[in-house]
Amino acid sequence: MRDEQGISRKHFGRMVVIGAIASALGIALGLLIEWFPTQGSDVAAPIDTFWDILVIVSVPIFVLVMTIVLYSVWRFRMRPGEELSDGPPIHGNTRLEVIWTAIPAIILVGLCSYAYVVLRDIETADAGEQMKVRVVGEQFTWTFYYEGQDGKEVVSNQLYLPKGQDTRFAVQSKDVLHDFWVPAFRQKIDAVPGITTSFRLTPIKEGVFPVLCAELCGLGHSVMRQSAHVVPRAEFDKWLADKQAGGQAGGSGAGSTADTEPKDGKALFNEVEPKCASCHTLSDAGSDATIGPNLDESLKGKDAAYIEKSIKDPEAEIADGFQGGIMPPNYGQTLKPEEIKALTDYLVEVATK
Repeated sequence: MRDEQGISRKHFGRMVVIGAIASALGIALGLLIEWFPTQGSDVAAPIDTFWDILVIVSVPIFVLVMTIVLYSVWRFRMRPGEELSDGPPIHGNTRLEVIWTAIPAIILVGLCSYAYVVLRDIETADAGEQMKVRVVGEQFTWTFYYEGQDGKEVVSNQLYLPKGQDTRFAVQSKDVLHDFWVPAFRQKIDAVPGITTSFRLTPIKEGVFPVLCAELCGLGHSVMRQSAHVVPRAEFDKWLADKQAGGQAGGSGAGSTADTEPKDGKALFNEVEPKCASCHTLSDAGSDATIGPNLDESLKGKDAAYIEKSIKDPEAEIADGFQGGIMPPNYGQTLKPEEIKALTDYLVEVATK
């Protein structure tokens, strides 16, 4: 009996040493890995810190469980000749059961409490004026609405934000469930038909960051991508004033705010967001996507009026073998008339012959 106890203590000591080393290596690796993109907002740092704490807590628990499982598999494995033997009766250990119930409960309560504090802090608006952006999701695009100087909404198919401006996003959906997510900002929230959800943050880093849908919303979900541009305040004010002066039709946003030269049709096909090239095959543009119709085939013999109507109202006529609700319906709203004409003329030139 004493020999068995000595062997058990020896095995236990080895498990503790192996577990401690594995935990230290796992924690170090978990903290060294760059899990997330650059921190683009004021809420990114506390969220990343919370993630690090979860790694520090989770790795030792994972190592503990796996060590016990692997040790038990090895120590209590069936030996030759024991195939028909039954193991010795084991009486439960009340103290052990209390411990392994109480400790996880304490850990969970602590982590949930910390998560609540982080969420409460990042939802508390900074002092000063808060800019509001209305975000509307639909299959398969995002549209962004700003309050203009005259009180009327200014629409854009790309998200522009001034660096350092506390911003609240009011998120809505026109059709199905979407999820508005800018990974660099860390925040994301569901866009739910019939209700408005919201969150706030302050962009702290200039640059262009991807805008995604994080909820499977249909066949075109993978191409529901646009861009968030964080720019200096003066550049944002100029962009908003230009958008308002240009009317409610938004630009393609294919270039930067400094771009004043009109884009040609081919550039629009590849750069307008959501990108036409991400859904359609068109040889001249070098695209081979299959979510939407092959334009080299479906536009043969069509005229400019048909193509323009298909851009503005994609549900008017649906190509054979495809279903409705795939192409974003807001190009007529977010593209300028001259951009629609340039895109139409380009498609007439390269795809209808």
